[in-house]
This record gives sequence, structure tokens and C-alpha cells, in this order.
Amino acid sequence: MNSTITENQKNVAAAMHLSTFAKYFFPFGNFIAPLLLWTFNKEKTFVDNHGKQAINFQLSTFLYTILIGMISLPFVLIFASDFISLIDTIDHTINVVTLREIKSVSASIIVILIAIMLFIGLFVFELYAVISATMAASKGQLYKYPLSISFIKTTSQPQVIETE
Repeated sequence: MNSTITENQKNVAAAMHLSTFAKYFFPFGNFIAPLLLWTFNKEKTFVDNHGKQAINFQLSTFLYTILIGMISLPFVLIFASDFISLIDTIDHTINVVTLREIKSVSASIIVILIAIMLFIGLFVFELYAVISATMAASKGQLYKYPLSISFIKTTSQPQVIETE
């Protein structure tokens, strides 16, 4: 299937990817903004493909964030009592903290640091992927987000012919 991609389609597809940053302005903006743009422009194959990719990626990153939180939450809750007991010990004794109490807190600090590093890594990965998708859309190229789960199935990949 040959199709000609207009500048308008390129701009709408690029705006769809950039609209995922709306989550920094209002809750769930990363779903609502691209969904609105996609709904009004999905009759065009190029825009439809980019819209599905953007929404799939946002759903995937949301799922990954939930999974990181679910995995790290039990560890934080388990080690929270050790941390509270250390604070209580420090508060009630003057300069008498044993090595055992410090070791028990170090495990919770390590788990919290790992979770924070995973969240930061996911954030940087999302920035990179969205910017790459926006650049590809503005050039009239198709883009598949890495590590994206296909919740909304994309149609067969159209052959893209760039216009100048």
C-alpha cells in the first residue's frame, strides 16, 4: 500500500509523541493528550500507527512503574521497622549505636537506592524514546518503541514514501 505522507500528518504524529509529556502538567496527561490526538486523526494510516505506538508505550511504562513499586514496597515495609528502631535507639542513647543496628538499616537503604535508580532509569529511557519517536515522526518514518508491549495492535506496516 503506497501512501503519501503530508506535512500535517508528520506534525500530528510528532505532536502525539510530544503530548505524552502532558503528564507533567496534569494527571494522566500522557494517556489523555495522545488519545485525543489519535482519536481525531486515526483515519490516516501513518498517524494511526504513531498514535497506537505512543499509547502502547505509555501503558507499558505505567505497567513497569507499577511493577517496580510493587516489588520494592514489601522490602521497604519489612526494613521500615529496623529503620524506626535505629532512630529510636539513637534518640534514647547517646553515642551508643551497635554495628548490628547499622547493618540492618543498610539493607533498607540499599533497597531504596535500587528502587530510586530503577525509577530514574525508566524516566531517562522514556525521555530518550519519546524524543526519538518524535524525531522519526517529523521525518515521516515509522517508529517502534523499544520494550513496548502491544496492548493496541498496530495494523500491517504501511510503506512510507517521504514527500519533500
